[in-house]
Amino acid sequence: MKAVEGGICAVRGVRAYGIKEGKMGLAVMLAKGPAAAVFTLNRVKAAPVLVTQEHLKSSGRLFNGIIANSGGANAFTHEQGIKDAREMAGLLARRLGVEPSTIGVASTGVIGRPLNMQWIRGHFDEVFERLGSTPECSLAANKAVMTTDLVPKSFAVELESGVRIGAIAKGSGMIEPNMGTMLSFIFTDADISREELQRCLKRSVDKSYNMVVVDGDTSTNDTVTLIATGQGGRPGMKEFQEGLDKVCMEIAKQIARDGEGATKLIEATVEGARSLKDARKAAKAIVRSPLFKSAVYGMDPNWGRAVCAVGYSSCDVDPARVTLTFSNGKDAVALVEDGMPRSDEATLARAKAIMGGDTLYVTVNLGLGRAKATAWGCDLTHKYVDINASYTT
Repeated sequence: MKAVEGGICAVRGVRAYGIKEGKMGLAVMLAKGPAAAVFTLNRVKAAPVLVTQEHLKSSGRLFNGIIANSGGANAFTHEQGIKDAREMAGLLARRLGVEPSTIGVASTGVIGRPLNMQWIRGHFDEVFERLGSTPECSLAANKAVMTTDLVPKSFAVELESGVRIGAIAKGSGMIEPNMGTMLSFIFTDADISREELQRCLKRSVDKSYNMVVVDGDTSTNDTVTLIATGQGGRPGMKEFQEGLDKVCMEIAKQIARDGEGATKLIEATVEGARSLKDARKAAKAIVRSPLFKSAVYGMDPNWGRAVCAVGYSSCDVDPARVTLTFSNGKDAVALVEDGMPRSDEATLARAKAIMGGDTLYVTVNLGLGRAKATAWGCDLTHKYVDINASYTT
């Protein structure tokens, strides 16, 4: 497996483009084949989520493309929102000469405000006429769906079999999706059935997007879609799963690193847990903790906040067996060993120095079993409050 350039347009059979004007954006991504998707668990689901779920059922999970906008979430917009989401699908379906039920829809932006359909209608032809398969086209689609993101999020791989998998995503705030991120669009040229796609996507999402926490808020719009064009042949399923896992994990880390106001990526690994469920709960509790995230921002080696988070995560834990380590990828320091704290000045000074980098690796060994999980998050900064204190104004 190797990383390749081109984002989603590295995948055979994918064309894309997008435009961004201020807060308004529109993207179109074309790919014909079986589709899989995972959506938000928020009970207030946005209209595009409901419409895409409906389309997956009525189309037999066969899609021709996706249309997405930024500048409005189309969430809590009731019947008008459903009508607008269907109109978006219809715009693309008519140009392709296909049924609207074969089009996925996604939106992101402020909740509770109707879409600016006049702007979307007025810019659709421009986007459609510039569809292409170059890296620049993938980047344009990626930028079109960004909101508070500072950087686009994209990654693609080529498997030993020659099959390619590529993804783009947006996500910076309102991130603890319990399924995916805010919006992620994944494509592959593998020849795989829709049932296999759904199983593979669910497995990858559970260990990647499901393990990202920026602020603990679950969006109304979270959507991850995966479409397979079949133009690259059939890979081994183990190889495909590993490739999809790699793509989703890389995107997950990019989302965490670009969390609103973030200056540092936090990668928390919990090992030695009794079960995978316990390991995941504990790892996510660490990167979710506002106290620990604030300490990371201030380079304060207050490791007790990480231990505290593990304790309230509801995982099985024996304080006498816990070991906790900080690392920057080069240097490491043990702050707790088999339940015994190391809080001398020299150890804390080493920890503080390690926290000065742009990535902090936190490893907790519970000493109770063999299960292991990793979660990704970011520090909590003044900038996060500034962004969200004036998001609509």
